[in-house]
Amino acid sequence: MIVGIFSLFAMVFFGIIALAVFAFWIWMLIDAIQNKGLTDGEKICWVLAVVFLHIIGALLYFFIARPKRNTPLTV
Repeated sequence: MIVGIFSLFAMVFFGIIALAVFAFWIWMLIDAIQNKGLTDGEKICWVLAVVFLHIIGALLYFFIARPKRNTPLTV
């Protein structure tokens, strides 16, 4: 019985993590497409990196290219 409860908890926990990672990936893909601080060639490269490298590409984009945004961040 305890193993079943633990398995259910693990599935829910990892499901939430997977959903968060997928949402982050989609966010970075859309951000790479709309980033006005990048040239067209840079956009294409970053979009391809995010698509083909998945979470690694999304993390690279987040830390390297995302700070180049020209649009002010609104709070």
